[in-house]
Amino acid sequence: MKKKKWTMFDIVLTIFMIFVLVVTLYPFLNIMAISLNNAIDTARGGIHIWPREFTFANYQEIFGSNDRLLQAFMMSILRTVVGTITGIIASTMLAYTLSRRDFVFNRLVGFMLVITMFIGGGLIPEYMLIRNLGLINEFAVYILPMLISAFNVIIIRSFMDNLPIALEESAKIDGANDFTIFWRIIIPLCMPVIATIALFLAVGQWNSWFDTYLYARGNEALTTLQYELMKILDNTNISGGDITSQNAEVIAGQTNPQSIKMAITIIATIPIIMVYPFLQKYFVTGLTLGAVKS
Repeated sequence: MKKKKWTMFDIVLTIFMIFVLVVTLYPFLNIMAISLNNAIDTARGGIHIWPREFTFANYQEIFGSNDRLLQAFMMSILRTVVGTITGIIASTMLAYTLSRRDFVFNRLVGFMLVITMFIGGGLIPEYMLIRNLGLINEFAVYILPMLISAFNVIIIRSFMDNLPIALEESAKIDGANDFTIFWRIIIPLCMPVIATIALFLAVGQWNSWFDTYLYARGNEALTTLQYELMKILDNTNISGGDITSQNAEVIAGQTNPQSIKMAITIIATIPIIMVYPFLQKYFVTGLTLGAVKS
């Protein structure tokens, strides 16, 4: 086999991609290094991508200071799983209906969906609606408001519009009804875009804390990880100032606000990062296949 000769373009491109890789990974590695470093030593500064004095004290302080953190973690997982599954089912069913050429109100419903992307009712009307529906301090408040997203429906519908119409016609000739066509033909073919939407929904559900603050803080059983971590951050009173000037702020638990902040960032980020590799191969495909009509 002949060795490939490196051109000047290859060298420049390689150097550029290495630079992009370093720029992308450095902030995350820096945050992880600070979260795993001794808090008093961190106050001196100079931590880059590797901790000087390795310790789990920052994480022990977080989990030790809040006995509801494990319960909140499980609730975040539950709402993410349930919210993602129900969101996918509702969005794909609506998208399939809108993709049907014989649906009379196709344009009207599509127009109403698009309008919601530009015009919102506001926080107060939304809160009054949630309250009148009896969803305050109920688990359903995590699911129903995020059940349908116009953006997700439009992406799925665009994907379905590019599927060969002959597949549906042949299935109808064989006696299949609409539900059979949807579940056995359309859904398997739409797995790339479904995986993409699943990632959007999962990230949105996992990172959400404001709905817990507004609608579910009266029920301790519904507290979520992001909401509990937000309260810990609020209690540490992080000023965002120069870390080298916070030596006097190092608290008794051998940690400081900066270390707590970095550890919380890692706790909130790692679970969703672990999900992404399983969906990555579908991500680009799901967004591009429905983007161009042939």
